[in-house]
Parts: sequence; structure tokens; C-alpha cells
Amino acid sequence: MQEASTNTFSPRYDSISSFSFTPCKPGGKIIVIGAGAFGGWSALFLLRKKYHVTLIDSWGPGNSRSSSGDETRVIRSTYGRNKLYFDLNVRSLGFWKALERQTGVDLFSNKGVLWLCHKEHAPIVDDSIPFAASHNMGYEYVSNEELKRKYSILNITDLHHAYHDPFGGFLKARDSCMLINQLFISEGGEYLASNVRPGKIHQNKLKYIELSDGSQLSADAFVFACGSWLGNVFPQVLRDVITCSKQEVYYFGVPYKDADLYENFPVWIDLDGLDFYYGIPSNNGRGFKIGVDKRGETFDPTNDERVLSPEVLREARTFIAHRFPGLQDAPLLENRVCPYENSPDGNFIIDHHPDADNVIIAGGGSGHGFKHGPAIGELITDGLSGNGQIPGLSL
Repeated sequence: MQEASTNTFSPRYDSISSFSFTPCKPGGKIIVIGAGAFGGWSALFLLRKKYHVTLIDSWGPGNSRSSSGDETRVIRSTYGRNKLYFDLNVRSLGFWKALERQTGVDLFSNKGVLWLCHKEHAPIVDDSIPFAASHNMGYEYVSNEELKRKYSILNITDLHHAYHDPFGGFLKARDSCMLINQLFISEGGEYLASNVRPGKIHQNKLKYIELSDGSQLSADAFVFACGSWLGNVFPQVLRDVITCSKQEVYYFGVPYKDADLYENFPVWIDLDGLDFYYGIPSNNGRGFKIGVDKRGETFDPTNDERVLSPEVLREARTFIAHRFPGLQDAPLLENRVCPYENSPDGNFIIDHHPDADNVIIAGGGSGHGFKHGPAIGELITDGLSGNGQIPGLSL
């Protein structure tokens, strides 16, 4: 692979106007690398714009190595003063619901999102309230008295109040990736299971990619949505931009006498200012999920083993015994490692390669990207084909 970057690459995604891609000719060939949330939706939307699209993934959509794997992902609009991300999530939520209507498959569980606030002011929630109101998606203020009455399994002694977002919840992550891939194939897209290496860049164009078997594929445009592998795919450009951290999630068994209380609990996020633990109620009997959002150790998504860290688990148990006293002795049913594909500031990276204007880089999910997959796919499609509605999904 030859990749001698001559331009300064300062990718950011803080305004819609930052999308300025070289259009791909109508009916052209586009290759999308990565079948996760960003890549899968991009491939499907590009296909529906009548491009010839090949989607490639090393281990398959929703695989356990990927950042789009595991059972569930939170979907919420709350991003403080970041109106763009709020709007993106609202757009994506419409697509997720449309996908359910189109396929008849249950993907979105509208459990709501409960923000547990330790102080009087919680900027990430407070600053989102005007955006929520503008979309008629207002939050509900929940006093400690109401918390105690509504959610008896919750310890509220160190909380000031909470906010309930009744429009959020969780998505079935792995199932969603697999379903999008099935739709893509059924509508005429080509899917390949293979590792990919970029080929030569010549005259500001990537000429081809190389597959595991040594064969080469050319295209008019390439979309690299490789998640945690982006830094390795384009090391000279992205090695110091995209990093991967080890994030642990646990599934605890709940006591049978209170099973309904845990089952019907909302998605929750604890704004302690330190670890930002979050949780998702049971999905298909998998247990009460708790995730550690504090950035973990550096992780190799290909070769590192997905085993828990005893100290991280110990700290998580201490927290959950405090916040949910009834789970103090809860058995650990399962544990997973979720590789976070981090950007330097937590924002998405949607940009063209500095030396190849036919290469789009889509990544930087940073632990919150999954839910935005449809909106990112739409924006990439618009960037390559021009503005217009995506056929096949009615919002």
C-alpha cells in the first residue's frame, strides 16, 4: 500500500456544510468497506440511488469484533448544546422506525431514557431542552420524590433530580446490522466477506483495493467505514486520529421477585461526572445490562481477547450495588467487550482522504455513533450523488 499524505488532515464534523465530496457519476460503481451502522446504511442508500454497490466486511455485519456488534445500543438525542447531533438523531430515529414498518422486524424499544443528575445543573441535558422543544420531544423533569415513587429499585440518596426522555430507548444492534445487509443483498447489492487493503493512490485517486485472496477491485468511489480498524487501514493519515479502547459491558441476573421492575425500567445514564455508567433493561432475557463509558485501555480489535478486567468489574459492581441495591449480589450472566472507535474530540469523522478525492472516510463513532447510522448514510449518499430523498423509506 502506498499512502504518502501530503496534506494536513484535520477532519471534523460540526456542520452540515462540511460535506463537500466529489460527486460520483450516476450509475457509477461504489465500494463500501465495513458493514456496521455507518457502512451498512451508506451501502443501502447508495444502492437505492441506482449506483452499483459492493459492500465488504472481514467478519460480517454485527460481528463480535465490531463496534456495531453486541445486543443493544442506546438511542437518545441529548447532546447538550450540539443541535446538529440532536437533529441527526431525530432524523435517524425516523429511519429506524421506517425500517421497522418496511420489514415488520422489531428493532427499536421505546423504553425512554432516564438521566440521573447529581447536581442542580446538568448541561448535557439542560442545554438540549430547547432543541427537544423545537421537535416537540420535550423531556419530563422528575423530582427525587417522583423517582422514589416510580422507581423503587433505584437508590436516589446522592441524586438531585432526573430527566426522562420519553422518545428514546434502545436499538437491537446486531440484528439491525444483519437486517440492513439482508435488505441490501435482496435489493441487488453485492456483499463480499474479505479483508481489504487500499491499493495505489495516483493523481488524487485511489485506483483499487486488494482483497484477502490477492485479487483487486476498482471503483469510481470508495467509502471506508471500518470502525476501529480505520487507523490501521490508513496509518499515515489516521493512526493518531482514530484510536480503539476496550469498553466493558455486563449482563446481571435480576432477582425474580422484582423481575418486572427491572424489565420495565428505562434506559438510564448516570451523570456522576466520572465513569458515566449507563444501562439497558433486559432484551430477550439477556439480563440487566450495565456499560462503562469511561474510556478504557488501548485495544486491538483483531487480536486482543475479549475478557473482562477484574478491577473494572469490581468497580462496576460497587457502583451497581449503590445505585441498584437489589443487585448487590446479582450473578454476572454474561460480559462483552465493546471496542470504542474514538476520535480526538468524540465527534464523527466524515471527510475525504486528503490525497484521494474519491475516498470517503466515515468513522469516529466514539461510543455514540450507532444510532446515527441512517443519517450518516444519508449524508454520505447526498455527498456523492447530490441532494435528494432516499427512495424506499417514507418518513
